[in-house]
Amino acid sequence: MTKDTVADMTFLTSAEVAEKLQLNQQVVVRKLQTGEIPGYKIGKDWRVASHQLLAWLETRSNQNRPSPRTKTERAFFKDGRLIDIPAQRKKRTFVLERLLEEFEPGRVYSESEVNTILRRFHSDVCTLRREFIMEKMMVRSRGKYTRTTSYRSPHC
Repeated sequence: MTKDTVADMTFLTSAEVAEKLQLNQQVVVRKLQTGEIPGYKIGKDWRVASHQLLAWLETRSNQNRPSPRTKTERAFFKDGRLIDIPAQRKKRTFVLERLLEEFEPGRVYSESEVNTILRRFHSDVCTLRREFIMEKMMVRSRGKYTRTTSYRSPHC
């Protein structure tokens, strides 16, 4: 280490970390002991390099977390196929919205065309077609299906 590197290093005590994070000091010490927060034990107290604390905080940022839609898609799609149709309404809506992307707005599809597209994802095409209609994502008239242009996700 050079003189400048050591001079740039700023260390915080566990009490200072607790104050900055607005946590109880015992919680911070426990996180230091388990290694969750990177730090150095010097004597009876801990020291945390400020740059390591910032890096640790970045890994916990909620901005890095996947959205509920992304988590649902990861859980229910494997290798591009729908593993299961979710029972929970919100998750089912996310899955249906993903499948809806396969259909052009305004284009009229025959039932067999809809089935062909849906079968690439899941074998239960009847349930998926029915769900599209119930959620008003598609309209059916005389055996023809059209993607609704006015559909808006309730989860946006």
